[in-house]
Amino acid sequence: MTILVTGATGRVGRHVVDQLVQRGAKVRVLTRDPSKASFPAGVDVVQGELLDIDALRSAFKGVSTLFLLNAVTGDEFTQAIITLNIARESGVERVVYLSVFGADRSVNVPHFAVKSGAERMLAQMGFSATILRPSYFIDNEVMIKDVIFNYGVYPMPIGGKGVAMVDARDIAEVAAIELIRRDQAPGKLPIETINLVGPDALTGSGVAAIWSEILGRPIAYGGDDPSGFEQNMATFMPKWTAYEMRLMAERYVTDGMIPEAGDVERLIKILGRPLHSYRDFAAALAEQQNPTA
Repeated sequence: MTILVTGATGRVGRHVVDQLVQRGAKVRVLTRDPSKASFPAGVDVVQGELLDIDALRSAFKGVSTLFLLNAVTGDEFTQAIITLNIARESGVERVVYLSVFGADRSVNVPHFAVKSGAERMLAQMGFSATILRPSYFIDNEVMIKDVIFNYGVYPMPIGGKGVAMVDARDIAEVAAIELIRRDQAPGKLPIETINLVGPDALTGSGVAAIWSEILGRPIAYGGDDPSGFEQNMATFMPKWTAYEMRLMAERYVTDGMIPEAGDVERLIKILGRPLHSYRDFAAALAEQQNPTA
């Protein structure tokens, strides 16, 4: 049967598609503009989006399992609700849903609350689902690399509690493994939740120290200032989004994103290999920045 992947052109979704294809799965993607997307040979492409009911219904024809990833937008919850309703209408009950670490606790952060609501919907509507809860993406650091390289400051206010940043490649591979497991199961499997974390609980000062070592010069931590972070974000994104980022950063500072006992070991067992580390990611990013150094 066919696995439908939403969010297939993003940082996680494109890796999910690649992982599924490598594992011999039949894959379909839903994308707004197929002309701007590049997928492996054999991937079925349907044009549309999550609020396009006709396109959704078409995308679900012949599908057995859904990977639901919807972006942080003002209508994210509506997208999730509509997609899960169309899935159920289409007879698709096997789902892997990309939620967020601590979705049920950080409910004042809009996209955390949205994902908590979608998790409840999966349970209440009787889906056979794996709920993936990733922590902060290591890959987010690409957006701030110029500040690190050019100004010598690590600007993300992640605090001192610890954030176990996770690599998008690890997220995607676990997602693919779970999608195939659900898709091939002879019957309905119970709902499971998996925390997706990295191998290290990182602090703001700790990350700055990693960059200092890699670059061979002092990199300072910008401090625990979610308010200033919001002001900076608002210069290049909608103010409501910048405010949401502030609320999320406040949670990093007060609570962190610390793995529960056994989380890391569980992921290593699923993947059959070590998790990607922040240090290795940072070293690769630095090498891209200055390949002759």
